[in-house]
Amino acid sequence: MAKMAIHPTAIVEDGARLGADVEIGPFCIVGPHAVLETGVRLISGVTISGRTTLGARTVVSPGVVLGGAAQIRGDDAPGAQLTIGEDCVIRENVTMSLGSKRGGGLTTVGARGYFMGYSHVGHDCHVGNDVTFANGAQLGGHVEIGDGVIMGGLSAVQQFGRVGRGAMIGGITGVNTDVIPYGIAAGDHAELGGLNLIGLKRRGVPRANINALRAAFKFIFLDNEGSMADRARAAKDKWPVAEVAEIADFILAPAKRPICLARRRMTDADE
Repeated sequence: MAKMAIHPTAIVEDGARLGADVEIGPFCIVGPHAVLETGVRLISGVTISGRTTLGARTVVSPGVVLGGAAQIRGDDAPGAQLTIGEDCVIRENVTMSLGSKRGGGLTTVGARGYFMGYSHVGHDCHVGNDVTFANGAQLGGHVEIGDGVIMGGLSAVQQFGRVGRGAMIGGITGVNTDVIPYGIAAGDHAELGGLNLIGLKRRGVPRANINALRAAFKFIFLDNEGSMADRARAAKDKWPVAEVAEIADFILAPAKRPICLARRRMTDADE
């Protein structure tokens, strides 16, 4: 039988599935459709609602609410789900919503994410692995966040937005356009300030690939010839490295939002 530690003030409703070594602290509420995998820790005052699955060894701090209904007027999605990957750290007062009927009914969060206080993942979002959300970072509904993205404090991504893998969003930034993989975006209304070169180096991307990315970035975003789509296709052929192809494919993919553009008066030092 699974070994568990459940504080006497906690409420675990019939039907909840708890893995081995789960710890549920004081005043937590775990609903009947929740799944807590091996080693999950709910520190205190945590609410787990709906069809929510927490991956192994995820640690959840006080005041967190996971699996609340989608924040949509009149939405009714009784089978909606929220799945959270293993080894996540979810700090104080974070909220993550279930999916909605109109959005497919599923919100997903990858493994090893670090979500600081008061950050929010809206309904039908799909968040990758190894992300970092600083305090108060917010996602509207249907947002896609790639692996390794860093969201600065009090930043926000509008509904249906995309932020590509390895991108960084500055603090107090409103993102109403799609941010390319490995880009850095900042400002009241986000503008690209260049590439996340430090992040690329930390990922072990070869210098030749980084140089190709820098050249492709200038070509796609700072050249005036043809459309951006045309330049993205040309860049993919001109610099045949995986990271350039990833950016080009991101630009060319069907999307609800336009691509975030480079800020005015960019210099070589900026990029």
